[in-house]
Amino acid sequence: MGLGQVIARRLALMVLVLLGVTLLTFIISHAIPGDPARLLAGQRASDEVVAQIRRNYGLDQPLPVQYVRYMSGLLKGDLGRSIRTGRPVAEDLARFFPATLELVGAAMLLAVLIGVPLGVASAARNNSWVDHVSRSVSVAGVSMPLFWLGIVALAFFYGKLGWLPGSGRLSPFGLAPPTVTGLYLIDAALARDWVTWRDALVHLLLPASCLAFVHVGVVARQVRGSLLEVLHQDYIRTAQAYGVPPRRVLYRYALRNALVPTLTVVGLALGDLLAGAVVTETVFAWPGMGSYVVDSITSLDFPAIMGFTVVVAVGYSVINLLVDVITLRLDPRIRAMG
Repeated sequence: MGLGQVIARRLALMVLVLLGVTLLTFIISHAIPGDPARLLAGQRASDEVVAQIRRNYGLDQPLPVQYVRYMSGLLKGDLGRSIRTGRPVAEDLARFFPATLELVGAAMLLAVLIGVPLGVASAARNNSWVDHVSRSVSVAGVSMPLFWLGIVALAFFYGKLGWLPGSGRLSPFGLAPPTVTGLYLIDAALARDWVTWRDALVHLLLPASCLAFVHVGVVARQVRGSLLEVLHQDYIRTAQAYGVPPRRVLYRYALRNALVPTLTVVGLALGDLLAGAVVTETVFAWPGMGSYVVDSITSLDFPAIMGFTVVVAVGYSVINLLVDVITLRLDPRIRAMG
């Protein structure tokens, strides 16, 4: 099967997944008891005002009609208008997306930089104290609730030690760098504003570390398992029999092949980070899409909830598509299997 056919199949499946996600999210969000029009108007507003708000946002229509209208707009790139802010949902999400992207990107970088060496050390020294420590860290990362980890880290590093700030992207009187990408670290570096760059870095460190720790274990366990499997292959034994130095066998021959399945796990972890950012942003008051959707949920802002879900679903699907394409390019055997 050709690479183009594989990509076409993945795209067709992605469309079905997105359709299912929108339908499921629409049903769940509208099953929440409450009246967003009443919340927006206030408890003392008259019934006429509440009815007018329902008409303005189409909430007086039957649910199937609302869903069809939403999907019609979605096909045109319209995510609807937020009931809470009154602005287009796409505009709101574009405003908060850079903060989430910076947090998720930093967390993914930390997870890979820590998880890959941890998995390599664990496989190279199988059943040693290094392996036991690595597996303990992996199990702790996988099993530890993210919200609990964030609260403990916040209480310890901010509340008790005072080493790191507790919330936000910058200090209360800090000024954001000139917007180029929306990512403070990159924008501050481009502006050569190293004071703001350091301020943004120390604010990013704690939430990114907590978000990364949960996925360090996933990456480390995958690297360890894949590397142990590769190290038992015949070509590795042949290289060892010819006297190739152990470090060269490990890093040049074994690790390169072990990283192919690890790439899939990293892609899945990156998608999970987008969803996990909701909890992290709530705990650390990080002004990203996670905080935006939590506020939208409390306000029963259906268009905002749907828009966030669609963006995360699209991001998750695109990431997995890219990972599939890269994996197929690196390992043609998978393509041959169909």
